[in-house]
Amino acid sequence: MDHFAFKDGVLHAEDVPLPAIAAAVGTPVYVYSRATLTRHARVFRDALSILPSVHIAFAVKANPNLAVLKLLAREGYGADVVSGGEMDRALAAGIPAAGVVFSGVGKTAGEMRRALAAGIGQFNLESEEEGIELAALAAQSGTTAAAALRVNPDVDAGTNAKISTGKAENKFGVPYDRAAAMYARLSALPGLRMRGLAVHIGSQLARLEPLESAFSRMGDLMRTIRNAGGTITHMDLGGGIGVPYKAGEVFPSPADYAVMVARVTAGWDVTLMFEPGRVIAGNSGVLATRVIRVKPGVSCPFVVVDAAMNDLARPALYDAWHDFVAAQPSGARMAANIVGPICESSDTFAMGRDIDAVSPGDLAVFRTAGAYGATMANTYNSRALVPEVMVDGDKWALVADRIDPATILAAERVPDWLE
Repeated sequence: MDHFAFKDGVLHAEDVPLPAIAAAVGTPVYVYSRATLTRHARVFRDALSILPSVHIAFAVKANPNLAVLKLLAREGYGADVVSGGEMDRALAAGIPAAGVVFSGVGKTAGEMRRALAAGIGQFNLESEEEGIELAALAAQSGTTAAAALRVNPDVDAGTNAKISTGKAENKFGVPYDRAAAMYARLSALPGLRMRGLAVHIGSQLARLEPLESAFSRMGDLMRTIRNAGGTITHMDLGGGIGVPYKAGEVFPSPADYAVMVARVTAGWDVTLMFEPGRVIAGNSGVLATRVIRVKPGVSCPFVVVDAAMNDLARPALYDAWHDFVAAQPSGARMAANIVGPICESSDTFAMGRDIDAVSPGDLAVFRTAGAYGATMANTYNSRALVPEVMVDGDKWALVADRIDPATILAAERVPDWLE
């Protein structure tokens, strides 16, 4: 459920008509609904309340906007970060350092030092080498780093290959059959307090069975480590629950997910950690765009919009679907190819799709754009960096400025020897 709905024939974000935002800010522009974000955060949190001990860390990579993070901080969420920059954002939003989990395969020494100084709650180690380096850095600074070992369970998530992270050939985590011995060696290092295991098999999962399989394997590994004398107090089960991008799609609910987790983890006696991202933010946002022109095509016309692959990369990267609807539909329909103005054939949002009939100047939106939307935007073709807006009832605010090409150009330098 989201709070984007038609009122008197006009698409609204909560109580604000989207054409009013587009007129004031320009297009393209991301628009988020505070009510939707809050509802999804609470539904997920409440579903997990059937578990005895839980820590929920929002996956900042899904939507790192400061206003979004501040809202989730107020809902009691921690943060799952994968860079020093994401950590800085989480802390700036008011998320306690103890609630921050630092994941990612490429943590630099500088990032680890900063995270140690900030006092973050947990490092998710992706290799033994990383653990050895972190232990040395912690010992040098007179601190002890709480850590979990991320394990690759070799489970196929059944999702797009580019967002699958739990198969043996993926770069994430350590091999399952080497994890117990590695955990023991890391536990012996001064400066490191190994407290658990972590797993994350992929994003946008449509079924719970792959997750259940991965969690069951992690439970077996946990018992093996404990039987060998190791200490495990935390188990990070990652994220990955999918959301509907097409009208009519059905995905497992947070309640269904929680029931499965409760069944698989019964008797584990640990704090269970979760890293939801898309399931919280996905349906909370849309990308508003204006039609530049409608160009005749061989089989159907090209609807050229002012949003492009640099604003919303998912279709170009993953052939991802985003519903496309007119902000003030007439009721007429058309088959069209929806494309952006970037000089790349991959700047295509849909081909031969049945959509609301649109004309030059019309406002439309790509739906379910609140996760992996603005966060992946760039300035390719020297285009402006897309702005972001948050709506709260009948009011709205710009929460990220449009960064225009002139501002970007001003940050560049020409060396004296080229003058």
